[in-house]
Amino acid sequence: MKRTKIVDILRHSKVNADILVMGWVRTKRISKNVCFITLNDGSCLANLQIVIDITPEIDELLSHVHSGAALKISGVTVESPGQEQALELHAKEITILGEANPEEYPLQPKKHSLEFLREIAHLRFRTNTFGAIFRIRHAMTYAIHKFFNDKGFYNIHSPIITASDCEGAGEMFRVTTLDLYNLPKTEDGKIDFTQDFFGRETNLTVSGQLEAELAALALSQVYTFGPTFRAENSNTARHLAEFWMIEPEMAFYDINDDMDLAEEMLKYLVKYALDNCREDLEFLHKRREEEQKQKPQNERDEMGLIPRLEFVLYNNFERITYTQAIEILMNSKPNKNKQFVYPVDKWGTDLQSEHERYLVEKHFKKPVIITDYPKEIKAFYMKLNDDGKTVRAMDVLFPQIGEIIGGSQREENYDKLIGRMKEVGIHQKDMWWYLETRKFGSVPHSGFGLGFERLMLFITGMSNIRDVIPFPRTPKNAEF
Repeated sequence: MKRTKIVDILRHSKVNADILVMGWVRTKRISKNVCFITLNDGSCLANLQIVIDITPEIDELLSHVHSGAALKISGVTVESPGQEQALELHAKEITILGEANPEEYPLQPKKHSLEFLREIAHLRFRTNTFGAIFRIRHAMTYAIHKFFNDKGFYNIHSPIITASDCEGAGEMFRVTTLDLYNLPKTEDGKIDFTQDFFGRETNLTVSGQLEAELAALALSQVYTFGPTFRAENSNTARHLAEFWMIEPEMAFYDINDDMDLAEEMLKYLVKYALDNCREDLEFLHKRREEEQKQKPQNERDEMGLIPRLEFVLYNNFERITYTQAIEILMNSKPNKNKQFVYPVDKWGTDLQSEHERYLVEKHFKKPVIITDYPKEIKAFYMKLNDDGKTVRAMDVLFPQIGEIIGGSQREENYDKLIGRMKEVGIHQKDMWWYLETRKFGSVPHSGFGLGFERLMLFITGMSNIRDVIPFPRTPKNAEF
């Protein structure tokens, strides 16, 4: 007999069906001559209740069954008297696939803190919360590929090892095979990277954008979806050293086309989650409601998880310029009453999450896209506007998250791009290949980046980015 997943038993099986199920024990309860085991195999949030008639032989076997043990059970489905599910399994044969010592197994049938679960990341998948999160993460991964595939985009695998810094911001992880205890030196005492594996300095990438641009200038519409890295020594709830990015690049797109695609994609992903992950979302919605009740009244988020997803889905995104945003923020009550941690006192201020959330949650009460930022606070590759002061950048702002997407129309003019590179101190010789695309058939083109974990924070309602990636990499932490 083949194994049947619990999700299929609960959705499709009928009474009196012979079933073979395998999974991990959540709880065991004995009442008189009957044992009740709740079994979960990760295929869905729900558990399957196993009913076992106790005999002397079974009693001996059950003495080795504890929370966390893996079981193989064959039996017949019967109607469940409980309200939570229609079926339960009356066991005929039980095999212990793997025991779990109750003195050592850290997951007990009680609520554990997220901080504690991060310390046992190898086991936190077995909890309801993380089972739900990572099923949703899979669904979002699939939905992203489906969205772009259905629109005729091509997926490009951009390099993880690179000699360029896309953002020009530094903070990159170095890749080397040099002997760190006996580094080769040049005559002037510097490290001689010509003796390294690649013959030059190389790092882990912070973005696949530049390589995606090269592909877009031949294939028209491409996207990357892969790991990126930043060696920023930040231990906040919003930062990871290793994270995943979705970065589409489109030839013949201007900034308005770019914004249209970003809005369409985000709404598609939210709708996909609501349509295909309802059970897990409803669990996370209730979990978040309980979490909010523990907070002081003035710190509670009034909008629940599912209403917030619907808020994005059913509202057209407001589009404003950076200049308009600054005017709104400077004249806002929080700014005048000095309630912002970072006051907004002049044009050129770099917007913080608190400013972005105010625009979305308080002022417009809908998602917001801000365009035309000062060139000084944006990357070198963004197209310069005619005013010479601003660039055709666009950031998409969401409730709770703030910026969820950052993008721009790229500078296709060779001379202007060289001028911007000189301004920010990027050497032309290191980017010759990028510049050449502006010499040979350059066209207007645009793109954006969506941090996958930022998206997952929004979709799941979790508050710490370390809880939406299986094994978070943060300063002083690469445990698993």
